[in-house]
Amino acid sequence: MVKLGLIQTTPQSTNEKGIECASKILKKLGKRDTDIVCLPEQWLKNNEINDFDSEFSEFKKIAKEFSMTIIPGAFYETTKTGTSIVSPIIGSNGDFVGKQEKIHPFDYEKNNVKPGKEAKIFQTACKFGIVICYDMVFPNVANTLVKKGAQVLFSPSRIVKRGIEPWKMYVQVRSLENRIPILAANVESQKYGGNSLMIDLVENNKVVTTKVTKLKGEYGLNKEFDLTKYEKNRKIRFSDSNNFQ
Repeated sequence: MVKLGLIQTTPQSTNEKGIECASKILKKLGKRDTDIVCLPEQWLKNNEINDFDSEFSEFKKIAKEFSMTIIPGAFYETTKTGTSIVSPIIGSNGDFVGKQEKIHPFDYEKNNVKPGKEAKIFQTACKFGIVICYDMVFPNVANTLVKKGAQVLFSPSRIVKRGIEPWKMYVQVRSLENRIPILAANVESQKYGGNSLMIDLVENNKVVTTKVTKLKGEYGLNKEFDLTKYEKNRKIRFSDSNNFQ
């Protein structure tokens, strides 16, 4: 069993204030023995992070204190090779253990963001993959991560209110077609629509459906998952796929 968590954020006046508010929620989740927790995409006032170590120093302390993996979200990162949107991962020892690049920059992002080239697997309390916001639209991202061994998918997202309904469908469909739980974090504000989602799967007489838990306001939630229960259905689903053209 593994305890997985989400944090839904609301806007704050500065990065420092945002991290302070999120840190309080992280500590609450840590006290509830949460193994991995994910925050939304671009939820800070300034989302271009020059130094992840200093920006998220408090998150690193919390991760180490509670032996908790923290996915702080997804942010702009500029290096000598250009600008990417990346989702860093803080491991349970308090150090950064890797990062996932956004593979499909959305709309205006394409003007200055280079796309990621690899869907990566990370392993802390379990094997997981990260699907950043618009990447959820493209079936091959989630499917590739699952075929590489992901047991659960996390999705740092920033979805405007008018996009919430299709987003909820995308997340549920990716979960259904890959037979995998998905935890998708969103920002809640006047512009962004919240509704962060935990998607679990339940089966009744060979019919698998989604069990959806939604978040409201600035809030953190965790849930216990038995990640082994999906393996048989996933194997059957993938074996049913035939080659065609």
